Amino acid sequence: MEKGKTLVEDGKYEEALKIFEKALELDPNDHKIWNQKGIALRSIGRYDEAIECFNKSLELVPKDLNAS
Repeated sequence: MEKGKTLVEDGKYEEALKIFEKALELDPNDHKIWNQKGIALRSIGRYDEAIECFNKSLELVPKDLNAS
C-alpha cells in the first residue's frame, strides 16, 4: 500500500490504482486500501467509483476519522 500512496503523491494515479486493486485482491477487508483506491479514482475524475470505495472503507470501519 505504501508504494501506491507514493505513486498518488507523484501524480501517477493509474499506476497507483493498479497497486491498490492488487492489494485488495489479497486483502479485500482492508479499509485503508479502499480509501486509498478512492483517492486515486477521485484524482482521475472517476467520482462515482471513488464514492463507492469511500463507502466501502466506512462500511468496514465506520468510525475511521481518516476516511476521505
